[in-house]
Amino acid sequence: MPYLLAIVLSIFTLTGCQSAYYSAMEQVGYHKRDIMVDRVEDAKESQQDAQEEFTSALEALSALTNFDGGELESVYNNINDKYEDSEKAAQDVRDRIAAIEDVSDALFEEWQGELDLYTSAKLRRSSEQKLRETKASYKSMLSAMKRAEGKMTPVLNTLRDNTLYLKHNLNASAIGSLKGEFSSLEKDIQYAIKQMNAAIAESDKFLQQLNQK
Repeated sequence: MPYLLAIVLSIFTLTGCQSAYYSAMEQVGYHKRDIMVDRVEDAKESQQDAQEEFTSALEALSALTNFDGGELESVYNNINDKYEDSEKAAQDVRDRIAAIEDVSDALFEEWQGELDLYTSAKLRRSSEQKLRETKASYKSMLSAMKRAEGKMTPVLNTLRDNTLYLKHNLNASAIGSLKGEFSSLEKDIQYAIKQMNAAIAESDKFLQQLNQK
């Protein structure tokens, strides 16, 4: 990223004034469409990261259910670390989705307003049609992202419950109690990953639609 662009980005990210941020970015040739593309790409990456963290947490719990001796405290610490990493990854997904919603409002509002500036009826109709198609694709993408976001909640709840339970019950009996939870957690994680992959696929479709000339 060019030096000037990096300065603008850091200033307005800190101030939180999005309208001023978009205006400033346009001054250096970085338009709302470009910001939208970057934020969708960031959301895709965050969902991929979340998949990795959830899978890593599942592997840690799997190792616990097969525990056959050793230091339980270190096993608990590893599981707790994996839970915290999963929570952070999920929050990043939520933040990325919120950022997309913010720029989409600004982008579509600007696009709609600019339709009245056309003197060519043919070009106006073409742009209006493209706007409708892009909005429809965006709606499908956002719905998929929201579904994936929602499926992260039961995963995090189960991870949190298991971590809290182990914190005060570091013994073989506790491990036995959690074995029944593992199968349910595995299914929840698999379903969450499936939904995230669906959201990533919708993101690719949206980016293709947005980049059509």
